[in-house]
Amino acid sequence: MLASAVMFVAELDRSVAFYREFLRWEVTLHNDSVALLVGPAGYQLYLRAMGTRAQHPEGNIGVQYLIWTAADEDDLDRCERVLRTHSAQVFRRAAEGFSLVEGLGPDDVAVMVTYPGPAQAPRHEILQRIYRW
Repeated sequence: MLASAVMFVAELDRSVAFYREFLRWEVTLHNDSVALLVGPAGYQLYLRAMGTRAQHPEGNIGVQYLIWTAADEDDLDRCERVLRTHSAQVFRRAAEGFSLVEGLGPDDVAVMVTYPGPAQAPRHEILQRIYRW
């Protein structure tokens, strides 16, 4: 089971504000270069400031994006609204047994959220987004 993720960001405070609002997770540690957000069951997201010149080219080796799961349909709608305040390109689509909302976070990194999650709606197909590169 995945317990933590580390995301490098350009501007720490901007990213903390976005992910705190988007995920509704608590900021438990915060200094000049790193913040830790903790969610239900202790899941953790570390945000580390790398400066505005850092790059994250899509299609390179390494984790490309994380897919979050909303608590319910209302939470999925809320996540979509948060994404729309930060991104002009937000898409919502239905897949086999679940809905997916995708937009861009503060550093133009893909942010996706689904409902229901894989525990309630097992995935039987590969998202076409995976083949984008």
